[in-house]
Amino acid sequence: MTVAIGSDHGGFELKELVKKQLEEKGYTVKDMGCHDQSSCDYPVFGRAVAKAVADGSCEKGVVICTTGIGISITANKVKGIRCALCADTTTAKLTRLHNDANVLAMGAGIVGPNLAREIVDTFFDTAFSGQERHQRRIDLIEE
Repeated sequence: MTVAIGSDHGGFELKELVKKQLEEKGYTVKDMGCHDQSSCDYPVFGRAVAKAVADGSCEKGVVICTTGIGISITANKVKGIRCALCADTTTAKLTRLHNDANVLAMGAGIVGPNLAREIVDTFFDTAFSGQERHQRRIDLIEE
């Protein structure tokens, strides 16, 4: 699986940690930036990740800023993206089971490295349930 990942300066350190984790799990990771801790604008990187997932060049994405809010809003502006902001493993599991989320957002100032690792594992290890009611709701979102 190919995963797009991106962050702003506030999420840079956590992005690097998550990138390494995903690579260790055998995923191909496409780093959409940022590439250091210099001040930058999260919409640039959230949009780049979302577009890579939406156009099919990557199957899933991860976006990170300080809170996860702005970058998740940006990602969700791209048609076909269902980006979920997760700060715990329960929401990471349920957004995959129920919403078939294709982009994970996290806030580096909200979750620490250990929790982030658990959230990433849960998100990537959980498959969409495929239940009709959940698919119907996803179809309504896409309309």
